[in-house]
Amino acid sequence: MEAYLAAIAIIALIYILLALGLTLQYGLTGLINFGHVGFFAIGAYTSALLALNGVPLVVSFAAAALLAGLAAWPIGLVSLRLRDDYFAIVTLGFSEVVRIVITSEQWLTNGVQGIPGIPRLYESLGGFNAQAAVLATIFAVTLIGAWMIRRIARSPFGRLIEAIRDNEEAVQALGKDPAGFKIQVLVVGAALAGIAGAFYAHYITYIVPDQFIPLVTFYVWMAIIMGGVGRVSGAVVGSAILMLFLEGSRFLRDLIPGVSEVEMASVRIGVVGLLLILFIIYRPQGLMGDYTKR
Repeated sequence: MEAYLAAIAIIALIYILLALGLTLQYGLTGLINFGHVGFFAIGAYTSALLALNGVPLVVSFAAAALLAGLAAWPIGLVSLRLRDDYFAIVTLGFSEVVRIVITSEQWLTNGVQGIPGIPRLYESLGGFNAQAAVLATIFAVTLIGAWMIRRIARSPFGRLIEAIRDNEEAVQALGKDPAGFKIQVLVVGAALAGIAGAFYAHYITYIVPDQFIPLVTFYVWMAIIMGGVGRVSGAVVGSAILMLFLEGSRFLRDLIPGVSEVEMASVRIGVVGLLLILFIIYRPQGLMGDYTKR
């Protein structure tokens, strides 16, 4: 039971890292990123491939964050020329391009067969001790990420990107150039997603392209909407709620007789979707949002 709960906590913390990056990009800056999973995939494959070639894990994690951040830079340049809705489509297309490249470049990624045998973190500890050490490490990294996003939100930089979110034309009228700030935000959020991907790869130890579908991005969107858009606490609470329902819905089969495993997957997605609808209707600002507003 302890191992199961630790596994759930590790995956939840990975989702919190993803949600923190999206909170910076959308919650604070207003950038609608539907391709977050693409940076997640880049981080996972970068760290896995480097580690399998003997690169120390610390270096492979740093490379995962760096490469994911660099991949966001051209996306940031695109954002300067597109309205929000078109930018969302471009980012969604970017994540699918990443997945197609991973699938087709078999010489590098092994294609649809995936990459097995990825080194585990703290493998020498063995058993539950290794899992506990992984949990502690991800928890510490998540705390640092949350602290960093909170510091950004309360800094002059944070107030500026919030102004860009609320009224970009007014920011331009004051002599500020939103372009550079948007690119910085995208790079930092993508780097967080890259680190989350590295943790995911080294925890699961086997990655395939089908693990990085757009549904992962929309799970993260669900998390920040349920928790409260633009709030670090919202990213944390929303991710915890998401994992609670994703894992709790596994036991629905015991309550609904005559439903196959394949059908239950659709039922689970339906339950999570219903939850999101109820939040939008009755708590649109999220659990951690302003309770004085509806």
